[in-house]
Amino acid sequence: AWAIADYGFRAVVSSFFADIFKNNALNNGLLPVTVSEIFLQKIFSLNNETTLTINLEQQTIVIDATGESEIFDINAYKKNCMLNGYDDIDYLLSIKDDILNYEKNLA
Repeated sequence: AWAIADYGFRAVVSSFFADIFKNNALNNGLLPVTVSEIFLQKIFSLNNETTLTINLEQQTIVIDATGESEIFDINAYKKNCMLNGYDDIDYLLSIKDDILNYEKNLA
């Protein structure tokens, strides 16, 4: 996953991802978009010039040439991290005040 991300890809599309690849991809800022087998075949049936539009916020993928779209799932935490450019440490730092308030009220 890191090699794909280092090459410049920001997303990969398939009908299935192994859990370890999916987690590694998300941890490296690479969005794994899982689509149905039918939708994937539609993508492959078009020429190599076909582009896709992926909207992480809306969790949609669109075949630009045909306008066909699908909704994809993503873990809410990982979605938040990807939208904000966070890794796990950045996320914790972003909620530092909430953590400190929780700790203060715990005592």
